[in-house]
Amino acid sequence: MSESRKTLFGTAGWSYEDWKGHFYPQRPGRLDMLAFAAEYFDVIEVNSTFYHPPSPRTTRSWVRRTAHLEGFEFTVKLHQRFTHQRAEQWSPAEADTFRRGIGPLADAGRLGGILVQFPWSFKNTQDSRRWLSRIVDAFTDYCLFVEVRHDSWSQESFFEWLDEKRVGFVDVDQPLFSGSLPPVERVTGGRGYVRLHGQNRANWFKEDAETYQRYDYLYSADELQEWVLKLREIGQAAERTYCINNNHYRAQAAANSLELKSLFCGDTVAVPGPLLASYPRLRQIARQQEDESQGRLLSQ
Repeated sequence: MSESRKTLFGTAGWSYEDWKGHFYPQRPGRLDMLAFAAEYFDVIEVNSTFYHPPSPRTTRSWVRRTAHLEGFEFTVKLHQRFTHQRAEQWSPAEADTFRRGIGPLADAGRLGGILVQFPWSFKNTQDSRRWLSRIVDAFTDYCLFVEVRHDSWSQESFFEWLDEKRVGFVDVDQPLFSGSLPPVERVTGGRGYVRLHGQNRANWFKEDAETYQRYDYLYSADELQEWVLKLREIGQAAERTYCINNNHYRAQAAANSLELKSLFCGDTVAVPGPLLASYPRLRQIARQQEDESQGRLLSQ
């Protein structure tokens, strides 16, 4: 497998109202946003599954709408019942519901893995380790990636446990406060996973900040180049790596993801017309432009 295909680039989500006019046409009409976005990315991380378990009908639709794209993958975020709603233990029935929902993705060979994303408040305690272990056991037949944000997890014993369980560790870029986990470029379970949340320090823990405000951040070219070096290091130890941009406001994630892919692969990439208009610096990496009015790709 080539280096470029070992590392897949994409965004967290695709259905954002504020992407209209920045990634999608301002008036997309009947445009299939998923099919459109999948033309530009290698992978899309599904965030809607965090808020409600998907139905098999929905995931079959995702498979059908991306069937023409060879090698395209999804990763799905585990439902919040397992990671954020921890006052009471989740039930096997809840796990079965989630498993049934993502079944069509797995059956079609389109499921890259499940993202098990915990908040900063999930610290490395005995209770937390038991909670995580139960999740790993319940979804052991899937490729799992665990994201923790508190630096109490930055222990060799934790990484060894993940490796033993064949679970991937998620390397995160996030604003650093006391107790925040910095990037560590670790690979466990044979696969790498990187999530770039941006560096909007002012709004990261601000109680009255809207969700989009926390992720309102555009990485600079220098910041992206630093991550290219990190990705190369991760790639040396991983058979496959997923690089996901979550700085989603106004399609900044899309812009930065395409820039990262271009820098990493050393080649130009296809860029939709609205994205070029919103972020003119992408003209340096653009191979194609899109005619926004017709939804067609035009070679430069």
